[in-house]
Amino acid sequence: MKDLFGKAILDYQTNNNPEPIITDTSISDTDEMDVGYLFRDFKAMPKIEQKALQLAKGKILDVGCGAGSHALYLQNKGYDVTGIDISPNAIKTCKLRGLQKAYVKNILDLDTFNEENKYDTILLLMNGTGIFGTLVQIAKHLKQLKSLLKQNGQILIDSSDIIYMFDQDEDGAYEVPATGYYGELTFSIQYKNETEDSFPWLYLDYNTLQNACYANGLQCELILEGKHFDYLARITV
Repeated sequence: MKDLFGKAILDYQTNNNPEPIITDTSISDTDEMDVGYLFRDFKAMPKIEQKALQLAKGKILDVGCGAGSHALYLQNKGYDVTGIDISPNAIKTCKLRGLQKAYVKNILDLDTFNEENKYDTILLLMNGTGIFGTLVQIAKHLKQLKSLLKQNGQILIDSSDIIYMFDQDEDGAYEVPATGYYGELTFSIQYKNETEDSFPWLYLDYNTLQNACYANGLQCELILEGKHFDYLARITV
């Protein structure tokens, strides 16, 4: 991994001539992302993210913390919050910004038998289902997340139903791929004339997430729906 996403974040933090991140998916045109958006404060966050932060409680784990904006907001509110990300540059940025507990970690690598790795709230925001990668990986991730929860703990996760991105026929049926799930995408990133290896990224409609939760002994509750086919869900044991 070239860690281009993290490099862009660190460049912005250190004022090292940051440039927009160029993104591309298997079903959409090339797009530009302003890195500064990842450094937004609470007021600039979408309602779904604001709601998640308002519902967060106890000891908190922010999975895929990126530039650390969610974790820092909660830390400043007095919570015991840990941020993890697979990007070393993102974690370096979090530390530079003042996040006290920030580690380069994959959620699947956390030791579930260590009481230090038990949380009251686990956050997965900015399309939190993306880290699952594909449908077949959902169960593995949900079981890991479940094992990291304290008693009466909660997982707050967001995603979008991207069915709207597909054309409809004259009967109103969406023309989705005949094989696979329409929310399984291939994602690629370019930054400063470098290209990251493409990786799988999963957008999940709420009903599919709910069914996956039930299949793995978890409850799933729809908390809030956004204006762009996005939603926030709370998962509990």
